[in-house]
Amino acid sequence: MAFPVDLRRCQILGLAGTACLALGGETAGALPVGDLLHPASARAALGLVGAYFGVVLLIAAWALLGRLVRGPRPPSPRALLLVLAAWAAPLLLAPPLFSRDVYSYLAQGAMVEAHMDVYAHGPSRLGGPLADEVAPLWRHTGAPYGPVFLAVAAALSGLTRGELPAGLFGMRLVALAGVALMAAALPRLARHGGADPSAALWLGALNPLVLLHLVAGAHNDAVMLGLLGVGLVAALGRWPVIGAVLVTLAALVKVPAVLGLAAVVVLQVRAGRSPAKALVTTTVAATVTTVAATAAAGTGYGWVGALNTPVSPQNWALTTLLGRATQALLEHLGSDLAPLAIPAWHALGIGAAVAAILLIWVRLRPRPVYALGLSLAAVAALGPAIRPWYALWGLFLIAATAPTSTSVRHRMAGVTGVLALCVLPSGGPADTGQLLLAVSGGALAVVVLCQAHQAELAPAMGRAA
Repeated sequence: MAFPVDLRRCQILGLAGTACLALGGETAGALPVGDLLHPASARAALGLVGAYFGVVLLIAAWALLGRLVRGPRPPSPRALLLVLAAWAAPLLLAPPLFSRDVYSYLAQGAMVEAHMDVYAHGPSRLGGPLADEVAPLWRHTGAPYGPVFLAVAAALSGLTRGELPAGLFGMRLVALAGVALMAAALPRLARHGGADPSAALWLGALNPLVLLHLVAGAHNDAVMLGLLGVGLVAALGRWPVIGAVLVTLAALVKVPAVLGLAAVVVLQVRAGRSPAKALVTTTVAATVTTVAATAAAGTGYGWVGALNTPVSPQNWALTTLLGRATQALLEHLGSDLAPLAIPAWHALGIGAAVAAILLIWVRLRPRPVYALGLSLAAVAALGPAIRPWYALWGLFLIAATAPTSTSVRHRMAGVTGVLALCVLPSGGPADTGQLLLAVSGGALAVVVLCQAHQAELAPAMGRAA
């Protein structure tokens, strides 16, 4: 007998999940260094169990909501947006979760405000308590972000005067604004592509990765995707110049969005413009926007040379894992080529990504937004660095454009469920004890869900008997 599903039940279950996550994060999250607890302490252990309990509840609520969206009476986009707001609410005042990147954002904004070269120097040059909050791996590396985001971070630094709580809250509001733009763009992109707007919102905006990493983690990917989404909507609505400007602004937050300019060109050609005119119009709009935004931010073009900043020896990218394995083998054999293994695999990955993108656009040129989503997915999967939230680059647009009945959506949903469990709330590496606590929290949530299932089925089985 099927588990009974309704929208209110899904809303309450997901709200319980994010509430537990927020409470657990108070002791197990990516806290300021002065508030960090020893991982072995009872409060930190309880927080980790509670956080993973909440994550599994959220995933379960999202999966149940997916059943409802695919059912005969799916909820409206408006109803789903209310669910998203309810699920996100407990995370608004929670500490940073799953990453310490938001501290880097604040430190980099303070550097720009202080007229430091944020691309040549890491937050260690800033010094002081704000630099101490940055993860050690990134204290001495330049920013990989474009001038648009750094200008926002600098403005926020000026408004909050370096106060950490206000800065964290402000950066989360910036991320929420990005998520709001994503949610606004998804139904419009879906309607244009013949997809179901409710299904697009479910996969692209209510996705657990959005809540865990864009909202709770306050990552600037939310701003990139939000600007990219509304830029594509503008291009679809016969405002190609505005679309090119918005997509360029997205790329000046994080560079992968630059691929969106190809979609803007193709959309113009589909609307009847000649390829040459579409290319010139888009290029001029992108160039003027880049020059104006860079001049306004005052950061210069150093971000072009700092694009390899996210690449660290510890990242889980496929090419990095293969490179480390190859390097270990070559070292075992005594080969002098061992130091070249990781760079070689990174180069192969970039080449494979370029080849995949070309193949995607050749085959899917009549569907440029879908082709863009698959291209961004290829960049995330084959690039030299990966984080769980990078999966959202492609997933956001695939959610809006992939046919509702295809297996692509099912695969993306499966990837979401796995990636949502891959990072500890502290954002740091996990030891055996922390893994056991996380598994215990998730297992406890599964037990509670199973018991609730049995309790729901018992009356119905009794009536049937």
